[in-house]
Amino acid sequence: MSDSQAHEVVAQPRTAAGVLFFDGDDRVLLVKPTYKPGWDIPGGYLHAGETPSEGAAREVKEELGITPPIGRLLVADWAPHPIEGDKLLFVFDGGILPADELDRITVDPVEIGEYAFHTAEQLDALLIPRLARRIHAAYAARTQSETVYLEHGAARL
Repeated sequence: MSDSQAHEVVAQPRTAAGVLFFDGDDRVLLVKPTYKPGWDIPGGYLHAGETPSEGAAREVKEELGITPPIGRLLVADWAPHPIEGDKLLFVFDGGILPADELDRITVDPVEIGEYAFHTAEQLDALLIPRLARRIHAAYAARTQSETVYLEHGAARL
């Protein structure tokens, strides 16, 4: 290793994971956090030593009180933030939530004000633009049985 390589600053992104859940009408489950404006998908930042799928499952349990299986990775998104720095965001497929799982949802009122299912057409009006792009890409990846790499919520060609 050269002296210049020894002094390079490497990326240390904040890493988060979320899950796309659907109802029987192919609508996406969104949550409305109490600590920030707007809607989001269930999920959050990883704890030290936690894998993205473990973090996604933990966040779903904390926010919604349910423990459904977390499916395959749909999206990995490199999305640096001008204030918060580098971020790496994962979105997993939660599949269709069965009625008995829906009945067990109990939101954590400290973190989540409400939850609701929304159509893909409603997402752009409810989500910040790069989150909307990420969710649309995850939705398409699920439909096409793919995993997609994004930068700032957009496909990298």
